[in-house]
Amino acid sequence: MTSAAEEHSLKLGHLRLLLALDALLVVGSVSRAAERMGMGTPAMSRLLGQIREVYGDPIFVRSSRRLIPTPFAESMRQRIRALAAEAEALLRRDDASPMRVAIDPMDMPGSPVIEAAPLTTRPSILLEGEPLPEAFALKLATLGKAEDSRKRLAKHIATIAAGIGHSRPLTMSEAQDAFSIILDGKADPVQVGALLSVMHFRGETAAELAGFARAARAHIDIMKPEIAIDLDWPAYISPKSRRMPWFLQAALLLAQSGHRILLHGNDGSANTRGTLVSAARAIGIPVCASPAAAFDAIADVGIVYIPIAALSSQIHRLLSLYSVLETRSPIHSLMPLVNPFGAPASVMGVVRPAYRDLHRDAGSILGCRNMTILGASRDAAEATPFRSSTLLRLVDGLAEDLLVPAQPEPKAYALAGMTSLEYWHGVWEGTIRDERAVAIITHTVAVALLTMSKTAESFEEHLRRAQELWTTRRRSSARGRRNGIGS
Repeated sequence: MTSAAEEHSLKLGHLRLLLALDALLVVGSVSRAAERMGMGTPAMSRLLGQIREVYGDPIFVRSSRRLIPTPFAESMRQRIRALAAEAEALLRRDDASPMRVAIDPMDMPGSPVIEAAPLTTRPSILLEGEPLPEAFALKLATLGKAEDSRKRLAKHIATIAAGIGHSRPLTMSEAQDAFSIILDGKADPVQVGALLSVMHFRGETAAELAGFARAARAHIDIMKPEIAIDLDWPAYISPKSRRMPWFLQAALLLAQSGHRILLHGNDGSANTRGTLVSAARAIGIPVCASPAAAFDAIADVGIVYIPIAALSSQIHRLLSLYSVLETRSPIHSLMPLVNPFGAPASVMGVVRPAYRDLHRDAGSILGCRNMTILGASRDAAEATPFRSSTLLRLVDGLAEDLLVPAQPEPKAYALAGMTSLEYWHGVWEGTIRDERAVAIITHTVAVALLTMSKTAESFEEHLRRAQELWTTRRRSSARGRRNGIGS
């Protein structure tokens, strides 16, 4: 039987949990909530775990920028804020506090009278005439029944943009519906900008990215090829990037060893003059302007690069909004997850650290079995062997982290009067010796082999295999002449 002291301790503990939940709801960060309450981050993490256990709800979902409350947590926000605010006011000693304890000397020693309405009389602290959360929820439900696509999209925008206490993240099905409306060309341009801007400012969730990816796959709607793709390799780089695309040589090495590789991407330029197109052609990777031509090229040489404009002009236009907004949008976060040909394995580079866990979580929601996410200086999978890095992986659907130690960095060589493309091509042909470039290429190959592997071989074993592939690579002049774009 629980003693009175134990029951009292339990109640105090529950009050502490509510104050911790208030801090988390206010700042949206475990570390900042810990600082607000004057405790360590690990202690706050433990309190969050207890809160989740008490309520049987995740309380927060992870986004690229901050913790986002679940609908259940949002429903309690204002009541908990009221409780915390009154607790803080009761502990203040200054006379300026509007909620201070007022004691009538004539009634002493009597009970204090609190100059605020009891919390039980109102569900939240509201301004006069401000609608209750229940009224806003009813409005969203009404919009959700509308058949008109723009009204339905307006409902999704209102769901994420209505402000603290009223907004929440989209579910995967809601995000899929919202992006499908945009891809079908049924959205008002203002709605497109509003949805993407608000979502990016608040931070995308894994469920939202997964919903966008499902909508994009349905929109592209490619029939599965008779020859299965082994590895999906997204390559979406900035048009301002001046870095040499060594990952293309890594992909070609894998194709020459018998793997079927799909490269799809965008470099912000026309698909006949871009950096990726020029580099791919230089070493014999076919560049195709249609899915049918891509299937033929993969059957022929095992590898293809297809610009996103050849898969979806609508997605290409959405990516082009960068030049209008001068900032990234959820479309950029989406692209590594599209996997248009349904490959069983995917390798991707993600620049921002917060997005790496997010992409793995989204991949897990989408049912991806094998995936590796590298920390990269651009959104394409290219290893950085000269600093230690952690590979975030899905292995048979299970999350796994792999630490790859750094290796000494060889000396970098000047271009010596050559263009970047000439130097890059010379390394592939063997006319230029660059140990630094070779290390990047072989480490990238090792990551790809690890991702596709069905065995328990270590990263070091895959790296040795990659180095052998580089040493014995075939430089077929016939493949080198395959510079045309597929029809």
